[in-house]
Amino acid sequence: MSDISQELSALRNEIDSIDQGIVELLARRLEVCKEVADVKSQVDAAVIQPQRVREVLTTRRQWAINKNVDADFAEQIFRTLLAETHRIEVAHGRNETAPLKDAEMNGASALDTVACRIDHVVVAVTDISATCAFFTQMGFRVSSTDDKDMFLAEAGGVLVVLLGAGNDAAVQAHLDEHGSGVQHIAIEVLNAGFTQQALSAIGVPLLTDVIVDKDGHEQLFTVLDPVSGVQLGFISRTGHRLPLNSHNVRALFAAVPDQHPNEHPN
Repeated sequence: MSDISQELSALRNEIDSIDQGIVELLARRLEVCKEVADVKSQVDAAVIQPQRVREVLTTRRQWAINKNVDADFAEQIFRTLLAETHRIEVAHGRNETAPLKDAEMNGASALDTVACRIDHVVVAVTDISATCAFFTQMGFRVSSTDDKDMFLAEAGGVLVVLLGAGNDAAVQAHLDEHGSGVQHIAIEVLNAGFTQQALSAIGVPLLTDVIVDKDGHEQLFTVLDPVSGVQLGFISRTGHRLPLNSHNVRALFAAVPDQHPNEHPN
């Protein structure tokens, strides 16, 4: 074994040890959550306490910053942990036996290996002002972008891209044909290139190759499925954690009308 291989093996062993420690800490935290659930049940306290949630997220973000860890990444982890905590607290009072879980990923596909979560959803709308007002009313934080007809609606870990036609003929053509609604769902993957190869190998028709923007977003898109009406995007964030720019979103609409596999948007 070469020196490089030995060094890599040692570092991977260290990662394995750290990950085992993380799992042990998670187990400890979730056990304490069960104790919290017992105490709450005695005083009939609400399972979700918004002030405590905000406090947890705010302090953990600051802890992450203090340790030079991306605060948005840390928040994403703790939101997932809080959701699991809530599930456990509610399930703790139920009588049914929990199902057994298999540690092996039996029959996992290539996509199952690299897919992480829904990164964002793009919604094309005929009235961007009214749509922004609707999302704001629900409690989304709606922010402007480099495009006066594109807004980002965020709530916790959820991102919805709101897109009006403006002067974009391709978006207007989409709206004329389909009306307002979801244009595509973007799934975050560990590696866009691997995802492209895996989907191509099983014959999934792709609209694009991997598109890389200046911010380090790597994306590819499937052709619109005529049966389900679903179009999927796959995104790997390899640069700084920055919002999507309008060029990426609008470029897809320009490529959609012909739906030619492996044709690049321009």
